[in-house]
Order: sequence, then structure tokens, then C-alpha cells
Amino acid sequence: MSVPRVGVSVVTMGDRPRQVEALLASVAMQDARPARVVVVGNGSPLPDYASFPGLQDLSGGVTVLELDENLGCPGGRNEALEALAGFGDVDVVVELDDDGLLVDKDVLSRVQELYSADSGLGIVGFRIADEHGETQRRHVPRLRAKDPMRRGEVTAFLGGGHALSMEMLAGTGLWPAEFFFTHEETDLSWRALDAGWKILYEPGLLLQHPKTSPARHAVYYRMTARNRVWLARRHLPALLVPLYLGTWVLLTVARTRSVTGLKAWAAGFAEGMRTECGARRPMRWRTVWRMTRLGRPPVI
Repeated sequence: MSVPRVGVSVVTMGDRPRQVEALLASVAMQDARPARVVVVGNGSPLPDYASFPGLQDLSGGVTVLELDENLGCPGGRNEALEALAGFGDVDVVVELDDDGLLVDKDVLSRVQELYSADSGLGIVGFRIADEHGETQRRHVPRLRAKDPMRRGEVTAFLGGGHALSMEMLAGTGLWPAEFFFTHEETDLSWRALDAGWKILYEPGLLLQHPKTSPARHAVYYRMTARNRVWLARRHLPALLVPLYLGTWVLLTVARTRSVTGLKAWAAGFAEGMRTECGARRPMRWRTVWRMTRLGRPPVI
């Protein structure tokens, strides 16, 4: 395979201008030039990134998209992906959180090498670590794995820093915009695996990111529950739906210490059961077996 052309996408709500500038500067310092860079203002105006230093020589400079409303993380990313697809000169897109930072200068070139070496590679997940080099347990995309430096094929990836094959997306479809927040990575992962693509966790690709908790968002509990129900209804064989949801009910009750959070979670679960979840396309049993062999069957 020839060297893939890499595009970069950043979605921001406009409230982290200094972080976005630092992130774009780290992209400009890469030893492999991106073919395109797209910055999406998710319901917010943006500074003039079009002629950002070090990236102004790209074709058209940095593409800036200002959306009239906040479409959520997956919806905003879809706007960037559609713009990149329209340009027709990007094979792989690297999507980065607006408060992340590429510390190493060879991230894009290593992404190119990975996709050049494996035509079946669909998704590459980066290692996410804070400024002290610590990776939170929830950022290691496998069960029973405390070592964030363990590389290998997995069944999920982290949304903060990753690479996606445009060829894969053309077949699987884009992000589930209706999810708005939480579990959109799982939805895309399951579709990619069922279509035969590989997901690689590559800890050598580092995105520096502040330590955070997803529960900091007011909608966390409700959308976590609703979207998990939608996942099961959309993608799991009928036999696995009650197993998957039952497992997560038990885990949530055991882990959640907030009564308010539990009430919001229960409301979201009910919402997920009664509302439209999108087209149902259950994964094949051979995909279930493949995920099981990789260490994470789709029941947890």
C-alpha cells in the first residue's frame, strides 16, 4: 500500500482557545505533513485558524467550520469527516480532543506506517496520558489490563485520540450523531469489527490529555444509560441483549454512589427502551466469537 494521506480533525466548543492553539502547534511540528486539517466550532464561533502558523501552506490552509448548534461530539466529528471526504485527498483521519496535545513529533508518520503495513487496519487507538505520564484505567481499552503499554488488537478504542480509515468509514458509516455523548466509540467499533476491520491499540502513539472524569458532564448518567440500551438494541443478537443490559445494570448499581446519579441513570435506561434507536443490524455470531477471543465478549 502506498503512503496514506493523513487528515486531522479537531472539534471544539470554543471554550479552550489556548489549548486548541497548542494542539494545532503540535500538529504543525509533526515530521509528516497532514494533507488537511479541519477545526469544527460545535455551536460556537472560532478564531481565525485558517492561516495558523506552520499549517498555512496546506491546501487551503486550516479548514474552519462553524456550526450553528452543538451537535455533540459524534455529530461535530461527522461534519469534519464529511468535509474531508469531499476534498478527496485524505485516506486516514486522525481525530484529536481539543484539550489534547501531541508530545512526540512522529505521531502522523507512525500512523502512516501502520496503515501502509496493514490494509485491514480500520482503527488505531492512541494511549492517553496526563502531563505526568499516567494513564487512567478507563483509558486502557481491554479488560483485566493494568499495563497501558501493552500493544495489540482490541475491540474498542479511546475517542480522545485515534485514527480512522476513510475506506472503512465509507462502508461502516460515520459516527452515530444521535448518541451526542458517550458510547459512540463502542457503536463505531462494533460496526467496524462486524465488517471485518481490525482495531489496534498502539501505546507508542501518545496523546497528552488532562486527567478527567466523564461524570463531570451533567448529562453523563442519563446518556450513558440511554446509549448503552441503544447499543444493545442496534447491534447485539437478540440472545445477548438481556445479558448485556443485565450485566450493566448490576455494575452500575454496585459502582454508583450518587442517588441522584442512579435516578438519572434509570431515567436514561427507560428512555433507551422506549425511544427509537436507529436501524437494527445485529452483529454476526462470528463477530461475537472474534470479540470473545480478543478478550472482551459483547456482554460487558
